[in-house]
This record gives sequence, structure tokens and C-alpha cells, in this order.
Amino acid sequence: MKIFSYRSLGVILFFLAQGLQAQVTFPINDVANPRAGYYAFVHATVVKDAKTTLQNATLLIKQGRIEAVGTSVAIPKDAVVIECKGKFIYPSFVDAFSDYGMEAVTASNYSYRAPSQMISNTKGPFSWNQALKSEVEHVKHFAVNESKAKDLRKLGFGAVSTSQPDGISRGTSALVSLAKDRENMVVLKEKTAAHFSFEKGSSTQDYPGSLMGSVALLRQNFLDAQWYKSKPAQEGLNLSLDRFNQNAGLPQIFAVTEKWNVLRADKIGDEFGVQYIIKGSGDEYQRIDEMKATKAAFILPLAFPQTIDVEDPTDMRFVNVAELKHWELAPTNPAAFEKANISFALTANGLKDVTTFFPNLRKAIQYGLSEQKALEALTTTPAQLLGVADLVGSLDQGKVANFFISNGPVFAEKSAIIENWVQGSGYAVQTDLWTNLAGTYQVTLGANAAKLVIQGEPGSYKASLMASDTTQVDVTQKDQLVNLGYTSKADKSQRVRLTGSYDGSSISGTGQLASGSWISWKAIRSEAAKSDSSMAKVTKPEAVGDVVFPFNGFGQKTIAKQENLLIQHATVWTNEKQGVLKDADVLVKAGKIVQVGKGLKDPSARIVDGTGKHVTAGIIDEHSHVGATGGINECTQSVTAEARIADVIDPDDVDIYRQLSGGVTASHILHGSCNVIGGQTQLLKFRWGQNAEALKFANWDPFIKFALGENVKRSWNTSNPRFPDTRMGVEQVLTDAFTRARDYEKQGPGKRIDLELETLLEILNKKRFITCHSYVQSEINSILKVADKFGFTVNTLTHILEGYKVADKMKAHGANASTFADWWNYKMEVLDAIPQNAAIMQAVGVNVAINSDDAEMARRLNQEAAKSIKYAGMSEEDALKMVTLNPAKMLHVADRVGSIAPGKDADLVIWSDHPLSIYAKSEKTIVDGTVVFDRAEDAKLQVALQTEKQRLIQKMIASKKGGASTRPSAPSVKKQNMCEEDHNHDKSLWERIASRFIDEDHINE
Repeated sequence: MKIFSYRSLGVILFFLAQGLQAQVTFPINDVANPRAGYYAFVHATVVKDAKTTLQNATLLIKQGRIEAVGTSVAIPKDAVVIECKGKFIYPSFVDAFSDYGMEAVTASNYSYRAPSQMISNTKGPFSWNQALKSEVEHVKHFAVNESKAKDLRKLGFGAVSTSQPDGISRGTSALVSLAKDRENMVVLKEKTAAHFSFEKGSSTQDYPGSLMGSVALLRQNFLDAQWYKSKPAQEGLNLSLDRFNQNAGLPQIFAVTEKWNVLRADKIGDEFGVQYIIKGSGDEYQRIDEMKATKAAFILPLAFPQTIDVEDPTDMRFVNVAELKHWELAPTNPAAFEKANISFALTANGLKDVTTFFPNLRKAIQYGLSEQKALEALTTTPAQLLGVADLVGSLDQGKVANFFISNGPVFAEKSAIIENWVQGSGYAVQTDLWTNLAGTYQVTLGANAAKLVIQGEPGSYKASLMASDTTQVDVTQKDQLVNLGYTSKADKSQRVRLTGSYDGSSISGTGQLASGSWISWKAIRSEAAKSDSSMAKVTKPEAVGDVVFPFNGFGQKTIAKQENLLIQHATVWTNEKQGVLKDADVLVKAGKIVQVGKGLKDPSARIVDGTGKHVTAGIIDEHSHVGATGGINECTQSVTAEARIADVIDPDDVDIYRQLSGGVTASHILHGSCNVIGGQTQLLKFRWGQNAEALKFANWDPFIKFALGENVKRSWNTSNPRFPDTRMGVEQVLTDAFTRARDYEKQGPGKRIDLELETLLEILNKKRFITCHSYVQSEINSILKVADKFGFTVNTLTHILEGYKVADKMKAHGANASTFADWWNYKMEVLDAIPQNAAIMQAVGVNVAINSDDAEMARRLNQEAAKSIKYAGMSEEDALKMVTLNPAKMLHVADRVGSIAPGKDADLVIWSDHPLSIYAKSEKTIVDGTVVFDRAEDAKLQVALQTEKQRLIQKMIASKKGGASTRPSAPSVKKQNMCEEDHNHDKSLWERIASRFIDEDHINE
């Protein structure tokens, strides 16, 4: 049995790194050189797993596997023994989400104005859609990349689950080691997980063109896969669906780009009985309770935002406080998961520079992540999530010999990894750290004696030679080779140079005096350096700001709570038979209006003085696009009835708060108008701070968006051949769609569930209702005829700027009208628009509402309603009803909202002035008895916002001064949803038309 010094070990590592192990299936163009790979690492601190640490222990490995580990392991005679006194041995890290060894993905360059690609151009018996590629087995595309493997080994990783992050259904990943060897030798498990996302990736196909389209496609794919299990002969072979079903037994990993996508993915999983593992984005701490409610395990990135260079105050005006807060709070994300007791792994995926891995990890520990949980998240947890705990993740007998050796506790600031052993082969990381010369030595220099004190770490030693006086000594080290040099104090021109080798306890060798004479010397260590207590010390984190709900400048630490309220002595616009009541009271309890009258009392209610103020029902916007994300249009096909706005609600949208400041309490969020039959709509209540599900108006009749005219037939786009190109074609699309729906209905049980046709059947069976984008008289007549032919009613004609021409027909049909007050001349279809349109339609007997279709104008819908008084002499009460009761009627919720009456929801606005006046401001906006906007509180919030922003800016300045790398400031751009624009069209157009800076300084003028 031979104990090897590091000098000998270096030779061994060289050969091991060449992968010279027996490979009987490959010829060797050399003399056969089989090696047993039998090693015993002795006298080490062995961290078997995060909960088990063995002192003075031995790790025994053979042929790439762990043979034994413990404090009393018998060492075989033929084992190579490696002395590890003072060293720590950890299981190598496991990354559950990597693209190591995969080709980079080239994102699709789809443009709304490019020629259409309606079906996949992938050859073979695969899915109709290129973004669905469940058949891909990424192990077949894996190639060892030694350069990237080396970078990951330096971080302590020994194995990764790898796949190419491309598409919505992405296929299966493989577990591979980071050894420098042939692909067939490093693959540890062929399939570890099935992967999913909402990103279409490299697909050049049009569909999906929005987030809601991606959700719909994945939902339909689940249904298709269930149907395909019966292997219908007429379908033929579909390997994508077949492999989707086969992969169902694997761990299912869903990669998301932001916290709300976690809930979207989880909802899909709940629909189909799948519990996803979520590969997070790093902002989940902002909604940790919702994350816990998913019951999912997570894979969390350590890619934290870079410090912004904030020196230019003008540029910083356009960086919103949410971005600054995320920079500060992102490192708290892992600790938030640990505190919430949510299972999670950590990944290096997403790091632009892998050298930031350990600094970021240590920062997460500084901000509350325990070292035990950090180690679990890098070893046992990812192994368990992937179902490979029998192979990797801990140092147990029989597992793959993946481990690294460090010179101290791995998460300590001054610790470093010396070597990383992968599949029993050692790879050098910082081998000079094997030896630390620090200590006190008794020195003999020829016939003279002295004391040598060496302090510090390799590469930065400081040494003193003490005899009759003290002399400073220069120390350099390379592996075991040590060089000392010093100058005599008596004669500074006389320099002594010594060279020797270190054997673990002493240094010995020869040296040359300034005279040229040679001497022998030896330094025997009498006392080791005291351990640096700072090695394991965790720096106390700086104070951080609060997580707010929602996570933007106008969020608050706690979500507003429902109250009992008694509004007294106000002018109350009831929208009921009582009309406008002077000096009246409104009592609100448990979210409902309880009484309306005079002299009301209730000791449980908070008194709100309404003297001199006006109270109305909350404004309802029948046509809006706020509060949704990922594109408001699924433009890619003429009929996309399967797409759902409900899937893409964005509770953080600051436009919700802006509109609350204008008295809007409910809003109908529509799909856009770029195709004939768009997506399903969603009615929201603006419960500021709540999550997406809580924003949804419960138990309302579902609607869908249709569109006619220029947007649908793409009058401006001659290069894209998507049908239809004319108004005649629009009618034919409608006729064809409903004909297909009726034929589909006749197929009976057992048919393939088609979400598009299921939605159209809901319309035919009067379970879903239409709101239709329309402008000109001819197309209005056209859709009414189609509706009559198929026996359904067009519930609402929106925009309807030529409605005054066909009001009688609309009345006869039973359609409502939702229009603009005085929009005109913004395109050809509206040249005949008149400001008396709303009043004329109302006079005929059509139920009329004024809508916004614009995030900014929605804040002033009360003023838009008042325009019909100016232009057409409409009464004040009727004008107000066009933005309160009338939209409630057309949305089938007038039994709950739209007027002030006992039993209705307490959705109210307290105005400073006459509600139709340009001087009126919403002083309080109340939803379900909860004050969600208070102008007095908003004034305080505005000040707090500026204070918080300046605090964060100053902190960034300090971070830059402390040496943090920075990036230039860039405006926080909010993509504003526009009715006719596509999510994926040309960026330049988007920037010109549909974006605006989030300037929170001027949010509520």
C-alpha cells in the first residue's frame, strides 16, 4: 500500500483524464493499458450528503463507482492511497436543467407580415406543429464538449440532465456526466425527464403567435394524446403523440420565464392530472404563497440581475421601481423557498458567466438560504427529482464516483475546489491548493538555526525569518516546489535564494548565498497555522425592501382587506328607479350593498364622509385589453376559438391601478381583432393586489371575440396569404366554422375533442356569447345574416361606428352596441362615424355602452360618456348608465353590478365632483367593499415610491463602488396591448406604436 504525495497524484490525474478505461466495444489504436481505478482517499472530512458528515474518514472507489465510505474502511493493498488530511470531500453537484452538449437554439424570426406557414415543415410522421416535438430524444443529439464540461467541473458539477430548450413539448433529457470521454461512456441514463415550456423556440410555423396560443396548443396536445391511445387507423402514425404518452411516466419539467407562468403551467397540469416540476425564472419570491399552493418542486436559477449603472438621472427616470426592487430581492428567492418549505434544486442554467455561480450562491446564503439546504439543492434534491438518486447526489456505496475535494467548507468565502472526480477520474481545478504552507517552522540553514513563520493562503503568502532580527521572506509555491528568497538587513545587496520540496510537514532542499556558496536547508513545521474563522463566516446581509402586492411601484405590503363601510351625506347616482338621491347614505357590509337611504347607522361600519361628493356604481369597460400578457392576438389562423384570455391575465399590470384611479372597477378583456373568430374573453374585477384567479369575475356567462373588416382581411398586408382577403371571405369563414361545428357535434361520443369546435358549439347552443369588432353597415348586415342562419344571437357589436345606420336591425336581432364617443377618421372604415351615434342607437332601443379599447382612455370613461350630452342632448343619468349599468347588462351581470341597490356587489366610486364633469376625480374606488384606490393614500404612495426608488438607486451606486459589474440603464418598456396588432410582429413597429415607458412619476395626474 502506497500513500501518494501530490506530485505523484498529478501524474495519475493526467492519465485518468485521458479516459484510458476498458472500452471493449471500441478499438484502441495503441497498446492496451487497462486500469483498475482503485483509490482510497484517507483522513478527509467526508460530507456524504447534506445531513451526514464524517470526520477523519476514508472514501474508497473502484472502476468509477464508490466501493465504501466511512471512518473504519479497510484499505485494499492494491489501492492507491491519497492523503486528504485537512481536505473536504463532497458529492459532485447535479444540475437538473442544463443544455450542456447541445447545439444552441436559433429562435424563430416569425413576422406578422411574412408569408404564412400553416403546418409543420418537419419531415416524418410527427405532429402538425413544429413546436410539439415530444419524439425528440436529446441523448441522440448529445456531444461531449470538454471546454464547457471543464467550466462546470470548476463549479463542482459532476453530472447534468441535459436537453435542448426548444419548443413547447421538447422531448426527453438525458443524464450525462462531465467526464472527458466518449459519449457512450458518459451517458448515465438515457431518459431523465420530459420537458415543456410556453416558448415555440425555433419553430418557423405561424401558430402559436402568442402566449395564450401556446397554452391552447399544449392543452389540445394533451387531449390529442389521450385520444391517440386508441390508435385510430384513420390517423396513421404520429410519433409525437406516441412519445408524449410514453414519456408520461417520466418526471415532467416545465420551464417558465416569469412567476405567473408557474401558475399557468400548474393549471394545465391540474387539468390533466400532471404534477410538473417547475424550472423557475427567479422572481417566484414575489408570490411565494401561490408557489407553495401549486405543490410543485422547483429548479431555481442563480442568475441574479446585474447592477444598473444609475449615474445618469435622466435615463433612470424610465427604469421602474419593480426592476430595481427585483435586483435587490432576487438573491432572497432560494431562502423564500426554504422558509416556505417548498422542495427545490438549484441550477447553473441561465448564467451568462459561470464564474458568478459561487458568488451568487454565497449571496443567496447571505440572504437566508441555509448551507444544508443549499447542498441538498445541488445534490440529493435534483437527483431525487430526476429519479437518479441511485446513481448520483450522495457518497454512498454503489453510486457513481462523482465527488470533489475542497480545502474547506465548500460554501465558505475562502474555500476553493481543488479537484473534481467524475466517474472515478480526477480533474484538476486548483491543484496548488492541495498544500498550504502556513505555519511555524524550525529552520536549519547550513550550521545556523532560525524560526520561519508563513501566513496567508497559496498565492498570497507573507513570511518572516526570525533569528537575531526579523527578515521578510518572499515565498512562491508550485505544487510541492517551494522557493524562498530574502535579503540580509546588514547588506541589502546580499540576497539568499532557497529551493526545496514540501512533504506535508517539512520543506527541505538546497540554496545559494549571495557569495555563490551552496547550502543545505530544512524547515520542520512545529505548529500549523490557526484556522481562519472567517472562512465559514457569513456576512450579514444589508437590509432589503419589502415584497409588495402587486410587485410594482403601487403595490403594498398587504393586500387591501374588505371592510364594512357607511358612506354618508353624498349625492348617490343609483341607476335605479330612485334616480339621483341627495344627501343620501350607502351601507356596505361583507362586500355587498346592504342599504341605500338617509340617516343610516351601523356601529360595525367605518364612516366615510360623503358631504359634497358623488357616489356612483363602479365604471365597467366593455372593451379593453389591459391586464393580459404575451400578446392580445392569436393572429396566426382565421379561427382561434380555443385561445383564452383567461390563461394570460397579468395581475401586475399597472394599468389596472391607473384605471382604478379613474373609477373603473370591472373590465371586459378581449382578444384582439386580427382574425375572424378570435379568442375567448375574460371579465375582470379590479381587485388590486390579488392573483389572476382572484381577479376573474366569478360565475359570468362566457364570451368570445369576433372581428370583421380591414383588420381581419389584412388590407395592408398583400404578402401574407392567410384566408380571408375580402369581406366576402370573412362571411365564408364564419359559415364554414359553424358548419364544421355542427358536423363535429354529430360525431357523438368517442370523437377527438377539438377545443376550437367545442367553443363554437357553445355559441350555437347559447352557452357562450359574441362580442364582435365591427364598423361598416354592410359587414354588420352580413354577420347578422350568418347568425340568423345558424340560430344564434350576436350579443354585442363593438366599435359599431356605423351603428346609427342599422340600429333598427340591431334592435330586431337583439344585439347590444358598445361604441366610442367621438372617434373618427383614423382609418377608412370610420369615415362615416358621427358623435351622435350612441344617442341614435339608444333612441331606437338598443342597449348602448361607451368603451375604451385604450389603456389610457379607460381612465376617463366618465368624460367619454358625457360627450353624448354635449353632442346629442342625452340625459345625465342615461349618459352615466352607458359606462355602468348598460355594459353590465350586455355582459349579463346587471344582477350583481352596474347600479347601487341592496344585494348588489359593493363596486362603488366616490367622486370629488359631478361624475360627468371634467373636474371630477375618483377619491375612493371600492370593489366588493374593499377600498382598492384611495386618492389620499395614493398621494402618500407616490412619495413612498420616490423614496424607495432613490434608496435603491443609492444602493446600486454603492454596489458599483464596491466593485460590482454593471450594465447600462435601459427604459422599462411596457408593451401596450392593441386590438389589431400581433404579439410577434416587427419589433420596430412595436416600439413605434405599441410601447410606452413606465414612468411612475406621472401615473395619476
